[in-house]
Amino acid sequence: MNGSSLFGFPRFKSLCGLTFQSMVTCIIFANSASVTAETTRKPAEKPNLVLIMADDLGYSELGCYGQKIIRTPHLDGLAAGGIRFTQAYSGQAVCAPARCALMTGRHMGHAAIRDNANPPGSVNAPEKGEFPGQMPIPDGTVTIAEVLKYRGYATAGYGKWGLGNAGTTGDPLRQGFDDFGGFLCQVHAHNHYPRFLWKGGQKVNLPGNDRTLKGESYSQDFFVNWGKEFIRAHQDGPFFLYLPFAVPHLSIQVPDQDVAEYTGIVQEADYVHNAYLQHPTPRAAYAAMITHMDRGIGEILALLDDLKLSDNTLVIFTSDNGPTYDRLGGSDSEYFRSADGFRGLKGSLYEGGIRVPLIAKWPGRIAAGQTSAHACAFYDLFPTLCEVSGTPVPPDLAIDGLSFAPLLTGAPQKPHDFLYWEFTSYGGQQAVRKGNWKGIRQGLIPATKKPEAAANLEWELYDLANDPGETKDVAGDHPEVAAEIRAIAKGQHQPSPTFRFPVLDRGE
Repeated sequence: MNGSSLFGFPRFKSLCGLTFQSMVTCIIFANSASVTAETTRKPAEKPNLVLIMADDLGYSELGCYGQKIIRTPHLDGLAAGGIRFTQAYSGQAVCAPARCALMTGRHMGHAAIRDNANPPGSVNAPEKGEFPGQMPIPDGTVTIAEVLKYRGYATAGYGKWGLGNAGTTGDPLRQGFDDFGGFLCQVHAHNHYPRFLWKGGQKVNLPGNDRTLKGESYSQDFFVNWGKEFIRAHQDGPFFLYLPFAVPHLSIQVPDQDVAEYTGIVQEADYVHNAYLQHPTPRAAYAAMITHMDRGIGEILALLDDLKLSDNTLVIFTSDNGPTYDRLGGSDSEYFRSADGFRGLKGSLYEGGIRVPLIAKWPGRIAAGQTSAHACAFYDLFPTLCEVSGTPVPPDLAIDGLSFAPLLTGAPQKPHDFLYWEFTSYGGQQAVRKGNWKGIRQGLIPATKKPEAAANLEWELYDLANDPGETKDVAGDHPEVAAEIRAIAKGQHQPSPTFRFPVLDRGE
């Protein structure tokens, strides 16, 4: 039985007469001869870890990434006090698979969840408080929360999960989290004034909320407050706090006093509303959602300072994918220049759909005021948090991530050989980044179901060093690079019984 199955089946401990924690310790430190002494050396004090993720926040929607309208002083301060990455990527162009890549350290060619999908036979009845919950990650999956938990960390997540409903194999309480509060289902998270939230495996009713545009209890504030309660309760550490916020994902909703901050500053325009709830001033409210989130993050950071925990806490902030398209739900990525300079938006494997902000701060360990062009992706967070916590990655997990912990502390950093994505939605896409070269192909799943419809197998090639906006396809000028990209892509796809990709499954 391999390490993955041991992590996923804690009931196995009764068969062996061992505690699950001791089993995991054996897994982690077995084959220790293959791990460097630097990696295995136990730090004097395990650092606390706070991982914050926005939902559908564009690369350029923070002041520190060039935003001119939306105010984000606390995140700008986080970047000024640490390191800001300019070439960081999500694991996927939409929500659930991006979260899977982050939690499991695997790219989309190997990940268990590769697209947004609801389980067969699931019920979507919001009026009855029933939501489908998305495909759950399998029982044998090992998450970063599990690894840290059995390293001695208290673990909690507050926000939007999207990797399995209550009672399924993907329930966060079965995947390494001591506590979870928020939305288990992404559909549930489409309203920020829900009738209930999950907390510790139970539904917490929110009187005054009826899933209309406004309510008495704003869900985002619960996530911040629960996070602060968790920090206070575990201030003696070590702890891992995961805050996958549900904003600024649609619907556009935020308390009126926040919208008022942008009255007269943000100009509205006529548009044809499509999907989600309609806000009377969608541009102002969208900006206010991000500023409200920033303020909540400021509360988390202030509490770490007040408890004198900041110097021993690594704080990381990112977003799960690019910003929303086509004024959906009133959003306006063009007005805010949300993916400024990049092609594509959410759902696209062009840069605008997958390049995301990434900020890390760790006083005394990460030098302030840094900017890094290191190319990394969500699946790198798993090994990075392992290395920072002094925990070797279990050697048989076969993750795709590469730790960037050395870069954080000023040591030499190994670059990725390549980064990889595949996506069955939005026409079927596949992409590879190698060095400054980016290969992408689209139309791999024809929209029509006619038998004669053929997939588009042609690769586009872009030189990101000179063309970050992916405006000029140079595949014809560099056939040898295009061939190398094709070979990498072909070698990275492993067929999934759940997320079938016919063209790639056939090896085309």
